[in-house]
Order: sequence, then structure tokens, then C-alpha cells
Amino acid sequence: MKWTDSRELAIALAEAHPDVDPLKVRFTDLHAWVCALPGFADDPNRSGEKILEAIQMMWIDEAQ
Repeated sequence: MKWTDSRELAIALAEAHPDVDPLKVRFTDLHAWVCALPGFADDPNRSGEKILEAIQMMWIDEAQ
């Protein structure tokens, strides 16, 4: 997975952190969690606020 795979990353995050409210996740934690996901293979420095926000929005969507 890469930073642009927002939906796949959101699904993986929801599975890895089922008890977490995605609305309350700080971007610093979100970045670390994405980088730690099995199957994540992208440059950690290529993310930014816009990408993290897109992933968070998809995660919120998946949680509902």
C-alpha cells in the first residue's frame, strides 16, 4: 500500500485499531500507525496533512 491508497489504509487501520475513534487520532499517531501497517511500502516522508486527512476521512467513513 502507498499513501494514495486511502481506502485500503483506512480499512487496515480500522482492523488494526478497532477500539479507536478516528476523529480523536492525532496526525502524528496516524502517520506512525500507517507506517507500521503490514503491507505499507511507501516513503514515510511523502505524506502530509492533506494525505493524512484523506486517510482519516476514509477511516471515519469505514467506522460508520
